[in-house]
Amino acid sequence: MLANVCTGAIKGIEGFAVSVEVDIAPGMPTLAVVGLPDAEVRESKERVVAAVRNSGFDFPTKRITVNLSPAELRKSGTQFDLPIALGILAASEQLSPDAAAKIKDLLVLGELALDGSLRPCAGVLPMLISCKKLGKTAVIPPQNVLEGQVSGAPFITPHTLKELAGYLEGKLTLQDVKLSYVPQEEESPVAELDFSEVKGQALAKRALEIAAAGGHNVLMIGLPGTGKSMLAKRFPGILPPLTQEESLEITKIYSICNLMGKSRLLTRRPFRDPHHTISDVALIGGGSTPRPGEVSLAHNGVLFLDEFAEFSRSSLEVLREPLENGRVTISRAKETVSYPARFTLIAAMNPCPCGHLGDPIKPCTCSPMQVNRYKSRISGPLLDRIDLTVNLNPVKYSDWNKKSEGETSAQIRERVLKAREIQRNRFKNSATTANAFMTAKEIKEFCLLPVGADAILETAMRKFGLSARSLDKILKTARTIADLDGKENIEVNHLVEVMQYRPLDRKGVADI
Repeated sequence: MLANVCTGAIKGIEGFAVSVEVDIAPGMPTLAVVGLPDAEVRESKERVVAAVRNSGFDFPTKRITVNLSPAELRKSGTQFDLPIALGILAASEQLSPDAAAKIKDLLVLGELALDGSLRPCAGVLPMLISCKKLGKTAVIPPQNVLEGQVSGAPFITPHTLKELAGYLEGKLTLQDVKLSYVPQEEESPVAELDFSEVKGQALAKRALEIAAAGGHNVLMIGLPGTGKSMLAKRFPGILPPLTQEESLEITKIYSICNLMGKSRLLTRRPFRDPHHTISDVALIGGGSTPRPGEVSLAHNGVLFLDEFAEFSRSSLEVLREPLENGRVTISRAKETVSYPARFTLIAAMNPCPCGHLGDPIKPCTCSPMQVNRYKSRISGPLLDRIDLTVNLNPVKYSDWNKKSEGETSAQIRERVLKAREIQRNRFKNSATTANAFMTAKEIKEFCLLPVGADAILETAMRKFGLSARSLDKILKTARTIADLDGKENIEVNHLVEVMQYRPLDRKGVADI
């Protein structure tokens, strides 16, 4: 007999419907799963056999064929356990005809334990969102209830396979099956880190304010202890709040990676700070079964790379695509997936391997060759994608000992929000969300140069060898500074301020 159960799968960050077709025929007892299943799906056979038997049902001793359609798309994840088990029960006529008919109205997702209980699976949120148009009621594990609530799709949460069968047979009501969800108490919020705690470094604070206002990338270079990491960790506190669309997009990525935790909907911009020993795949995403990497987990948030020059050259070079396009495309022989990766890069590095190059007190112990090798890990094309570069000097004792505090994060954030509101009105009819992401057409429309600016930029381009991309970066950043000043047009002083944040254009990486 043949049975059909609807379930879901993931491609990129979007879900798609999968039809689980189960056929039971006379022959040698086997259970074959076809339709491009990966290792997780192939292993489901053993879990399904044990779960069916331990739930009080008979496992058919016949030839069982399970087809996952559409067969040309790769299937991964553990959510296929429950629909396969349910299909076997329906095809073996262990469910009544009325119960089997109800299956057509369900979208079934869930991993099975050997005792038949349901365990959580990854990617429930994007699968429910994408499959809402099917008009089906979802069946999800109790641990995935938060994602079900965010999706807005109707769902039930049975605890076991036997419980779900009882609901289909009419022996249990929907209220009996559905989890009585009690929201967990919110965890005590982490104490906010404030910019007022950072002594001195006015230039770096200004650079980060500009970065937050326009979504620009920043590189901080300085001796150890000058406050690079301290500043970076306070950067999320001045960023604008997430929009509902941005929040949902981030939540879908974290759902796929099974990193939701107790969160119903992620409402804070992510801050990712991977160690410099991270592999290329972990940073950019990929693997035999493609998964999002750190750049995608930082989507709509911050990617902080401390000890920037200590990352491998190959790891740094893979950043060029997401920094330019805001997406990561991973191609394999049988599929190509794309993940969003629109983040603000905050990078920090020492001037040399020992960290004391240019220190007036502690001498540098690195040879010229070591210093050049250290700096050459950061290529010119990568530096070209960084909008703001700032050199941090050691904090003076007079600054450290000041009794009065500097500006708070709240004060800086207020200016950032005003600048973002200007940009929101400016780009309300386009997909652009901030100045850093302007297209060439938008740069031409919104970055009109003041009188005398042409000569300044032409001289800079000729003298420092600026690329066309560098000039675009300068104009975008100047537009952000003008927004912070509340000016309708870019002024000469805005361009002059931008130039002080581009020392590498004047020196080159070998001279920093």
